[in-house]
Parts: sequence; C-alpha cells; structure tokens
Amino acid sequence: MILKYLFDRIFAAFSLIILSPFFLIIFILHKVKMPEGKFIFRQTRIGMNGKPFRIFKIRTMKENSEEGGSVSVYDDERILPFGKWLRETKVDTFFELINILIGDMSFVGPRPDVPGYADKLEGDDRKILTVRPGITGPASLKYRHEDRILAQQPDPKRYNDEVIYPDKVKINLQYLENWSFFSDVKILWKTFFGK
Repeated sequence: MILKYLFDRIFAAFSLIILSPFFLIIFILHKVKMPEGKFIFRQTRIGMNGKPFRIFKIRTMKENSEEGGSVSVYDDERILPFGKWLRETKVDTFFELINILIGDMSFVGPRPDVPGYADKLEGDDRKILTVRPGITGPASLKYRHEDRILAQQPDPKRYNDEVIYPDKVKINLQYLENWSFFSDVKILWKTFFGK
C-alpha cells in the first residue's frame, strides 16, 4: 500500500502540472458556456474510515442544484449542455486530483458516496471504508454509463438503492480482497483506453 500511496501523490502532482493548460481552456469554455455560477463546486462525500470530506468537481449543473444526494440521470434537466459533455468525457472529475494530492482520495478505489450510503454500511461491507476512495475503480468501469441505465428505470433512485449500489459494494469488496498494485494499473489502463 505504500507504493500505492507514493504513486498517488507523485502522479497527482505531475498530472496537475501537465494538465494545467488544459484546465485553463476548460475554465474559459465553462465561463462562456455556463457564465452564471462557480467553476468548481465542493460536495460532502464519505471517505476512508467513514470520515466526511469535501470533493472537488467541475460544476455541470445549474447553480445550486448539485448539492445533496439525489440521483442524477442522463438528460437530467438540471444538467447544462456543456456540463453534459463534461460528464460524458469525465472531465468534471479532473479536479479530484487535488483530493488525491491532499490525501482524501486515491486514483483507484471505491467511488466516494454522499452521506446516506457508504456511512450506513454494516458488517463486512464496511471493509470498503478501510481504503481511500478512488477516482476510478472496477465498479466505476462496470457502471461507466450509470446515468443512462438509471434513465431507463421508472424509479431511478429505487433502482440505484436496490440494484446498482449493492452490486457496487460487492464489486468493491472483491477488489479489496484481490488488490495488487498491478491490478490498479490495469484499472487505470481500462479507464483511459477502455481495453
């Protein structure tokens, strides 16, 4: 795990430096396409050992509509057109590199949930809270298009709570039981290149 910790910090710092010109372009486009409201929003998520932290993301919704734990679906009316592109390309998650740099997150691990989900896990399921949450992970890969899946359900929140979330917990427990640094590298490869 020490190798994972060092990799996270070094690669996060390197990525922030290399991507800084790209961030500037995204910032300008964001201000042009979504002039009202902030560029970055912070939201409370549950992290390692059940400790809440504030995650950094690029705002994709109308101002003041992203706070809270409601489930968002594809074509959600709160999501602005440019925000939809940011979500589909996962660019909205790039500033989570800051969370990695300060120690709240890792590149690979269970996605951090809003209060009301991960903080209510019981028994062995709480093992997924023994590691830092990640930007990507095996459950994230399986549900890469989660918003589209939810959009097809008559009750998206219920489907998320009863089907998707329990499956994510199962996948994340399997990830922890079989963890290796090489498995993290493979997950990162699949995240970036889809293979």
